[in-house]
Amino acid sequence: MAVLIDGKLVSAKVREKIAEEGRCLLQETGVQPGLAVIIVGEDPASQVYVRNKKKACEQVGFYSEEYALPAETTQQELDALLEKLNRDDKIHGILVQLPLPRHLDEKAVIEKIDPAKDVDAFHAFNVGKIMIGDYDYLPCTPAGVMELIHSAGVSVSGKECVVIGRSNIVGKPMAMLLLHENGTVTVCHSRTKDLAEVTRRADILVSAVGRAKFVTADMVKPGAVVIDVGMNRDENGKLCGDVDFAAVEPVASYITPVPGGVGPMTITMLMKNTLTSAQKKAKKA
Repeated sequence: MAVLIDGKLVSAKVREKIAEEGRCLLQETGVQPGLAVIIVGEDPASQVYVRNKKKACEQVGFYSEEYALPAETTQQELDALLEKLNRDDKIHGILVQLPLPRHLDEKAVIEKIDPAKDVDAFHAFNVGKIMIGDYDYLPCTPAGVMELIHSAGVSVSGKECVVIGRSNIVGKPMAMLLLHENGTVTVCHSRTKDLAEVTRRADILVSAVGRAKFVTADMVKPGAVVIDVGMNRDENGKLCGDVDFAAVEPVASYITPVPGGVGPMTITMLMKNTLTSAQKKAKKA
């Protein structure tokens, strides 16, 4: 039976540390970490994420601003808001909630954010820094996954690591972070042949494919560490991950649940990036 990696517990510990460092920064420099979150339109899932981010800021003592813009907001209007926030000294992190309405250019929006305030680490400048291993910020979900792996006392060095999914938000940066810790990394995707044969080699298996119960027991090496990034609904409408938890848990050595695994870590790492940005700004002042 696998050991459960409790994301809520790990997240709470990391947030305590972030809150403490934030208090010290405010006392010593007068700088309070500040995050601005922009949401365009009324996507229900995005609204939940934005509420959770606001709650997290309150919990760790950060200043926050929320901009809920109508779905018909133009590119020019959004650009103008981003330029204003780029110049605002109270704001150390800017996050634009994705997805955006179709008439808006997501790539152009991300590139408009000052890389020093890009706490999602999506800007090409920050992506390049992650690639060469000289980064200020890490994408929040992959960074959260690494935090969970470390919390279990698992060393990545020398391990066979398999990532299912190649998105710019999770799959690709996840592979880079595992590589930076000397893992031997394989990235799988929809064109991968004999997927189960590849995943069975994994000492550490990370699934970020977005398909309910996609990873079955026969795809998992006995004793593997299984990290489930997926957030899906099963046939009964119940929240579940990419991993068939009931079937895989007896095979794995460590496993993350859904909900309560990777999810809580994503927003926590956003808080960590915002704190880092504020600390960097205070040093320059």
